[in-house]
Amino acid sequence: MNTLTLAFPLFALLGSSLAIAVGLCLFRLLWRFLGIGVGAVWRGLGPWQAGRPDQRVPAVGAGEPAHLAYWWRQLRVDAVSAAGYGMRVIWTAFRDPWMERFVRNLFHGRRPSGVRGSSPASRFVLAACFGPGFALGALLSVVLATVVLGLVHAVFAVLLGLVWLGCAAAVPVLRGVERGWLLARGVRVKCPYPGCYRPVPLAVHRCPNCRAEHRALRPGRYGVLWHACACGHRLPTTRLAGRGKLTALCPHCTRPLPETAGTTRVVHAPLVGGTSSGKTMLMAAMVEGLHAWARRGDLTVEYASAEDRRTAVDLGQELKQTGWAHATTGGQPRALMLTVTRGRRRRLLYLYDPMGESVSDAERVRAQRYLAHADGVVLVADVLADPKVRGRLSADDARRAGAARPSAQGPWETYQRLIGELAALTGRRGRLSVAAVVTKRDVLDQLTSLPVAGARIDTWLAEIGLGGLVRALGHDFRSARYWAVSAHAATGTGPLEPEQRRAAEPVLWLLAASGLRTGALIGPGGGAGGKERGTRPRGGEREKRYSPA
Repeated sequence: MNTLTLAFPLFALLGSSLAIAVGLCLFRLLWRFLGIGVGAVWRGLGPWQAGRPDQRVPAVGAGEPAHLAYWWRQLRVDAVSAAGYGMRVIWTAFRDPWMERFVRNLFHGRRPSGVRGSSPASRFVLAACFGPGFALGALLSVVLATVVLGLVHAVFAVLLGLVWLGCAAAVPVLRGVERGWLLARGVRVKCPYPGCYRPVPLAVHRCPNCRAEHRALRPGRYGVLWHACACGHRLPTTRLAGRGKLTALCPHCTRPLPETAGTTRVVHAPLVGGTSSGKTMLMAAMVEGLHAWARRGDLTVEYASAEDRRTAVDLGQELKQTGWAHATTGGQPRALMLTVTRGRRRRLLYLYDPMGESVSDAERVRAQRYLAHADGVVLVADVLADPKVRGRLSADDARRAGAARPSAQGPWETYQRLIGELAALTGRRGRLSVAAVVTKRDVLDQLTSLPVAGARIDTWLAEIGLGGLVRALGHDFRSARYWAVSAHAATGTGPLEPEQRRAAEPVLWLLAASGLRTGALIGPGGGAGGKERGTRPRGGEREKRYSPA
């Protein structure tokens, strides 16, 4: 009994010492382990110094010279690696120094620093009380710290998941908004270069810093609002954010596209006519006519690129020096591109001037792939090349007509070669408009064998034997209108500005069909006539209607 009475205080002292050791260790080590774990997680998200290598970051791929977006892959990699690193650091600190050094020293009667107890009693207390207490306290601390840190990781994972879902949802939303904006404005980019003429759903954009070519510059796995080029330069991913300011290339032929190609509706207007029918001179007159309207303040006309300006200037100088334009050669044509603005609306005009041989047979017509994108056709009619018209000329008029270099192919023959293949290429011939332009009017006005071409050019064409052409145009196209133009009077030295504006009317009419409000610039007479069938205009805009003059 006396022994138990003496042992009870000793066990109570040992138990209380053990409880105190566990409590002190638990209180102290819990916060220490949490601090170690949180610090490890923070360091694991790094490196935090620019330029330091990080093996977790994937290298820039060969297909696209841009870094993958952080949210696409690196967000998950960093979160998982940082969380795992934090857990490992906590248990590493528990194992060493706590269990391997501090607790082992206590069980051997030494203090945590390794100093041996001064007496057998102190060594016994260290080994019997503080050793088990520190071991149990450290174990409870590391378990609790792991649980708390795990809960923090779970909340962090939920937040990261929301960030990932937000970025993933923003990608189709931004793409859809941009796509809807393009559809609403009727913007469909086509390559203007010969041998290509293909649609451009997404252009190749060149980095202004390192000239690297980005083929996927849009919201996606390389970034939502911008892409980080391999050189570190940021590139906007949408047109609204400024992507249109970057140099754009055709993804098929890698040739540069005009700056306005991705933001402006394109109107394709090929000029179709036989060799020496006056296509090139008519195109030059049309360009000069658009600038004449611009000088009056009715339009704003700009060349889409420096190459277009150079082409137009060279053609103008040639006409001033020789009075004639050399025949178009070189296979398929490159479009001459101009930006035409009236009010708040703008169009990118593609004018194609193919060589006359391109409509000499069906196979060559099929090779003119740009016709598949035509919004309207300018039929260049050299009536002096028609056998019926030539048969009506007197000897003097025949000499005058021969001096005008008539085409080897009449307008009716040109139309027959064109119409079948045009339907095959576009699949929508009946929805196109045709502007029939009689060229060489300065010569026609000198011929006494033919009636004078008045305001109703369609009636005049019927009078000289081309009524079949007028009927065919009115039947096969949505709308047809007629002009008679003297390109000589509109170009060269001493051009007549009224004739220049008149030469631009066919283009203004085609632009009006696309929704540009240029119909008011065409006079009520306008040298026009013909039948226009009422159809619903494209692009959701009301079409300006013209009645025959």
